[in-house]
Amino acid sequence: MAVIPSQDASTVRRLRLGIGVLGIALPFVLVAGEALLTGRFTVLDSISAYHRTGMRDVFVGSLCAIGVFLVCYRYARLDDLLSTVAGALAIAVALLPVAPPGADPTERLVGRAHQVCAAVLFVLLALFCFLFARSSPSRPRLPAEKRGHHGIYRTCGVVILAAIGLALASNALPGPTQDELRPLFWCETVAVLAFGAAWLTKGVAIVKDAARAPGPPVDDPGATREDQPA
Repeated sequence: MAVIPSQDASTVRRLRLGIGVLGIALPFVLVAGEALLTGRFTVLDSISAYHRTGMRDVFVGSLCAIGVFLVCYRYARLDDLLSTVAGALAIAVALLPVAPPGADPTERLVGRAHQVCAAVLFVLLALFCFLFARSSPSRPRLPAEKRGHHGIYRTCGVVILAAIGLALASNALPGPTQDELRPLFWCETVAVLAFGAAWLTKGVAIVKDAARAPGPPVDDPGATREDQPA
């Protein structure tokens, strides 16, 4: 199992907190920012639809920041691989806009690539939640607080997968109903909030462990993932 180099011990905690905060804030910032720019409150078809509004820079910048954080994230080997792929997908989602109404063939192709990247990204984010909930064979009996954290991670993973399923199912709704309810936006928002909550919980848990521990921090460079059940 890979270990964390000493210079990365605190960086891992900061990355987790940063990813969590960005994920939770993004939907609210986009909606509030667009309302301030246009002078009216409205919810667009999807989070990605804000790419074609005055909030484009915020959307692209936030997703690119999350992508860079994920690429820079280093932990156990499997986590490292998945975070690198997820980070690249997040950047692709940011840079490949959704197809506008009346799109030409090239725009439709780019929009389709955006949808594929977004779908795979959400699946990987759900997988991360389940990876966070892995228990150590050497510590099969976790403290109650840690078991609570693991329950949060699993719940967040299930919520993300359920949101993906509901988003796909919403395509069967009549057009006027979709325009009125904006189901894709709300499903994406729920998934993004669950993703952010899992990472924020993981980051806060590790900070608390580090503050309580008399010795090295939880992300001790000499410790493996299995020794860190936050």
